[in-house]
Amino acid sequence: MRNHKTVITGAPGTGKTSIIKGLEEQGHHCFHEIIRDMTSKAKLDGEPDSFVSNPLVFVDDALEFNKNLLSGRTQHYLNSLDLDVPISFFDRGIPDVLAYMDFFGQEYDASFVAACKDHPYDTIFIVPPWKEIYVSDNERLETYAEAEKIHEALMHAYRKFGYDPILVPKNPVPERVSFILEALKPD
Repeated sequence: MRNHKTVITGAPGTGKTSIIKGLEEQGHHCFHEIIRDMTSKAKLDGEPDSFVSNPLVFVDDALEFNKNLLSGRTQHYLNSLDLDVPISFFDRGIPDVLAYMDFFGQEYDASFVAACKDHPYDTIFIVPPWKEIYVSDNERLETYAEAEKIHEALMHAYRKFGYDPILVPKNPVPERVSFILEALKPD
């Protein structure tokens, strides 16, 4: 069985994780956002709370953090190759790492680009910023204006690697899930 690799991505506060939960509730296999695992580990390792709220900003070695993030997302991709399911959904893909590094003005070497090229996805859905549902709190420090810029960085990163991202309409979660599943149906 061919495993269709599908990324659900978007700026913070767009409803991306709610969509992933909705897909899981319908029985689809989903790889969760790896950064959540990394920040949980950091908390167990005694990192300061500020690290947990936005690790891309507060780490001492941003490049090392992003290498670990890249490695985790690559491992999710490799794990998907062993699954006997029609579709694997990913809460963010490998190019997200580069998009965020671009957004934060961080440099990366050829290994980051190679990881994106060597691990292709089949379909990319981007959940656009939606002011009416956006909430900034201790877990999400970005302003809505920053979320819009992150959205543009994500669009640029995926297009740079030859993808044509599909924008998910601003609708309730069940309708967004249905939109994604309909778009993935074979012609």
